[in-house]
Amino acid sequence: MARKCSEERAKQIAGGFATAKKNITIQFQGRERLEENLLNLIRKDALDHGIKDEEIELVDVYIKPEEQLVYYVINKEISGSIAF
Repeated sequence: MARKCSEERAKQIAGGFATAKKNITIQFQGRERLEENLLNLIRKDALDHGIKDEEIELVDVYIKPEEQLVYYVINKEISGSIAF
Protein backbone atom coordinates (compact mmCIF):
# COMPACT_ATOMS: atom_id res chain seq x y z
CA MET A 1 0.00 0.00 0.00
CA ALA A 2 2.80 2.42 0.87
CA ARG A 3 4.43 1.88 -2.50
CA LYS A 4 1.24 2.67 -4.40
CA CYS A 5 0.78 5.88 -2.42
CA SER A 6 4.37 6.87 -3.17
CA GLU A 7 3.84 6.26 -6.89
CA GLU A 8 0.65 8.31 -6.96
CA ARG A 9 2.30 11.15 -5.01
CA ALA A 10 5.20 11.13 -7.50
CA LYS A 11 2.73 11.41 -10.39
CA GLN A 12 1.00 14.35 -8.70
CA ILE A 13 4.32 16.09 -8.10
CA ALA A 14 5.52 15.42 -11.66
CA GLY A 15 2.30 16.66 -13.26
CA GLY A 16 2.53 18.56 -16.52
CA PHE A 17 3.92 16.76 -19.52
CA ALA A 18 4.71 13.53 -17.65
CA THR A 19 1.05 12.90 -16.83
CA ALA A 20 -0.66 14.76 -19.68
CA LYS A 21 -2.86 12.80 -22.07
CA LYS A 22 -1.05 12.58 -25.38
CA ASN A 23 -2.40 12.18 -28.93
CA ILE A 24 0.04 11.21 -31.66
CA THR A 25 -0.85 11.56 -35.34
CA ILE A 26 1.44 10.46 -38.16
CA GLN A 27 1.04 12.40 -41.41
CA PHE A 28 2.60 11.60 -44.77
CA GLN A 29 1.67 12.72 -48.27
CA GLY A 30 -1.88 13.70 -47.41
CA ARG A 31 -2.54 10.59 -45.33
CA GLU A 32 -3.04 10.67 -41.60
CA ARG A 33 -3.09 7.91 -38.98
CA LEU A 34 -3.64 8.12 -35.23
CA GLU A 35 -1.32 6.16 -32.99
CA GLU A 36 -4.25 4.49 -31.24
CA ASN A 37 -5.75 3.34 -34.56
CA LEU A 38 -2.44 1.84 -35.69
CA LEU A 39 -2.06 -0.02 -32.39
CA ASN A 40 -5.59 -1.40 -32.70
CA LEU A 41 -4.85 -2.61 -36.24
CA ILE A 42 -1.61 -4.23 -35.07
CA ARG A 43 -3.45 -6.00 -32.26
CA LYS A 44 -6.13 -7.26 -34.67
CA ASP A 45 -3.50 -8.47 -37.16
CA ALA A 46 -1.58 -10.29 -34.42
CA LEU A 47 -4.74 -11.96 -33.12
CA ASP A 48 -5.69 -12.95 -36.69
CA HIS A 49 -2.30 -14.69 -36.95
CA GLY A 50 -2.92 -16.83 -33.88
CA ILE A 51 -1.17 -14.78 -31.20
CA LYS A 52 -3.18 -14.77 -27.99
CA ASP A 53 -3.88 -11.38 -26.43
CA GLU A 54 -2.63 -12.48 -23.01
CA GLU A 55 0.71 -13.57 -24.53
CA ILE A 56 1.53 -10.05 -25.75
CA GLU A 57 3.98 -8.37 -23.37
CA LEU A 58 5.99 -6.07 -25.64
CA VAL A 59 5.17 -4.45 -28.97
CA ASP A 60 7.80 -2.58 -30.99
CA VAL A 61 6.41 -0.51 -33.86
CA TYR A 62 8.30 0.82 -36.89
CA ILE A 63 6.35 3.24 -39.09
CA LYS A 64 7.62 3.52 -42.67
CA PRO A 65 5.14 5.77 -44.45
CA GLU A 66 7.32 5.95 -47.57
CA GLU A 67 6.68 2.19 -47.95
CA GLN A 68 3.02 2.59 -46.87
CA LEU A 69 3.67 -0.01 -44.13
CA VAL A 70 3.81 -0.26 -40.37
CA TYR A 71 6.05 -3.06 -39.12
CA TYR A 72 5.73 -4.58 -35.68
CA VAL A 73 7.57 -7.07 -33.50
CA ILE A 74 5.80 -8.76 -30.60
CA ASN A 75 7.79 -10.03 -27.62
CA LYS A 76 11.00 -9.63 -29.66
CA GLU A 77 10.06 -12.81 -31.55
CA ILE A 78 7.04 -12.47 -33.82
CA SER A 79 7.01 -9.90 -36.60
CA GLY A 80 4.40 -8.66 -39.01
CA SER A 81 3.20 -5.61 -40.88
CA ILE A 82 0.03 -3.71 -41.66
CA ALA A 83 -0.80 -1.11 -44.29
CA PHE A 84 -0.22 2.52 -43.35
